[in-house]
Amino acid sequence: MNSDSGITELDTCLGRPGNPPSDEPIRSSEHQIQEPDLDPMLVWVPSGRRLISGLLGLNVVLLGAALVTGQAFNPDGLKHHEPQLFMLLLMGVSLLWMLWYLLWARRQPGICPHKDHHAGGITVTLVLMLFAAFSLLLYVCRIGYLINLRECKPAAQVLSPFIEAAFLTLQTYLLWAHSKDCIHRHKIITRSGLMLILSADLLLWLNAVTEDTIHEEIELEKEDRLDFSSTNSSEADASDLTGLVNSTFCQCSASAACLTFRKAFEILYPFHLEYYLMAGCMIYVMWKNVGRGMSPGHQHVSQKLTLHIVYEGGIIYGLVFGVLVLAAGVTVFILYQVWVCQRERRLTAFLIFYGYHLVVMPVMSLCSLAGMLVHRLERRANEGGHNPTRSLDVLLLVAAALGQLALSYFSLVAALAVGTRGPLGDLDLSYSLLSLLELILQNIFIIEGLHRHPSLLAKKKEKQRSSIFKPKKKVPIQEERKTDISLLEGKTAAAAQEHDGKKPWTKRAIREICAFLILSNVMLWVIPAFGVHPQFENGLGKQFFGFSVWFVLVNLGQPLSVFYRMHSVGALMELLISA
Repeated sequence: MNSDSGITELDTCLGRPGNPPSDEPIRSSEHQIQEPDLDPMLVWVPSGRRLISGLLGLNVVLLGAALVTGQAFNPDGLKHHEPQLFMLLLMGVSLLWMLWYLLWARRQPGICPHKDHHAGGITVTLVLMLFAAFSLLLYVCRIGYLINLRECKPAAQVLSPFIEAAFLTLQTYLLWAHSKDCIHRHKIITRSGLMLILSADLLLWLNAVTEDTIHEEIELEKEDRLDFSSTNSSEADASDLTGLVNSTFCQCSASAACLTFRKAFEILYPFHLEYYLMAGCMIYVMWKNVGRGMSPGHQHVSQKLTLHIVYEGGIIYGLVFGVLVLAAGVTVFILYQVWVCQRERRLTAFLIFYGYHLVVMPVMSLCSLAGMLVHRLERRANEGGHNPTRSLDVLLLVAAALGQLALSYFSLVAALAVGTRGPLGDLDLSYSLLSLLELILQNIFIIEGLHRHPSLLAKKKEKQRSSIFKPKKKVPIQEERKTDISLLEGKTAAAAQEHDGKKPWTKRAIREICAFLILSNVMLWVIPAFGVHPQFENGLGKQFFGFSVWFVLVNLGQPLSVFYRMHSVGALMELLISA
């Protein structure tokens, strides 16, 4: 904690004209301070070093979101394909910045004096590579689909997957090789470039969500012949949907290859959505780490412990019950997809969907509660200091959970207003209430675990704290930095000693709980990600709010819920490793 604050104070002292001794950068093996020739750049950047890039990203995202949503809700209004052209321009500029960084700036001396070993963990990187591979396969299918329809598609839309594939490939390499970098030179250009990449990721995700929304709406109107609540809007929307159906289906139905490409495109869509959210999170951490100073001692110890625990094993019950949840979930998923299209078995499909979740989610809630009790018994100390990766993990867990929480509360309001009306209504209400309980307990368990020190107990933490708060004396900045580094080394040594004295049963319990929750969350990600959305076709919310309003609410909440499950898997994997 003190090392970070000391670095912040040192950075501000470097920019003050009345400090002659601080005008020369202090160089050491652990830290790299800002170069004096960059100080004039910081003069015209008001207060925060991230303000200019942050404002740039905010304006780019708002403009892009306005274009993408305008294209989604009024496709005939933008005559010159402005959303596609804007996205192509944004990806082109991002590609230029990545080439500049990878081919020239990265090779400059002193640009990256140290790394953030919390960022870009091995599990996150492997999952990102998996999503990138499926996304590239999706682009191949999308290119084949658009080439079959090139006579009726605009040139910008046909060109888009080629540029997106190049953007995705180069960004994946950047995150695989340099996600841990703490860049200390060309900071204004670096922050702006990273913010443009982050803006492109967010807008590509939003564009994918709106395209999926249109597809779902067409399918629902075709299969269930559902009408919107207001007659005037129904007629207008029906005419729009008729045009979309004609432009999307009429020409593709004549070609078997086109139908194959389109079906593969629909199957691979969830990986595409998850990739851009995950890549955006990693780019955000890189943006936060620009100009950040740290001592790598403790992080190196954590990395060695991580690799040791990965190969250690010893997890039995969590894996066994998790595999049972996976097997049952795959069976439910297949039966639901087959039976929901058959009118005589449609009710059975809904019953097995709700029944599966009503069995799994209470067990997950109990596991989260048991994990919280083990945390209390183990009494580890909390990690101090500001960590962008930890802060982002917590923020994403809470924000992504809002999707399912909002849907559950809306369903609860609908149940209070119109009643449950039969067994499906009762099951839908029970599903909503259990979702609330499970999400809250799992979030508490994960967030508590992320903030716990890997091996330092609370009593050792208190001793270290008492040694830190001694009578303050004015000391030179260089001596203060050495003191902070020695304190970090002392904490690391204490952590290594406490690691051997931990209770083995608590470690085993946390690992078993995390293993079960990981596999359960994977299955709860697969089911909605690959097209099982009973809230569209059945539910109290649709009866009370009307189809059009409920459809918008579900399409806003469902992608967040899907992302929550995948992000919670990464967080639980980290808890499993650090147990």
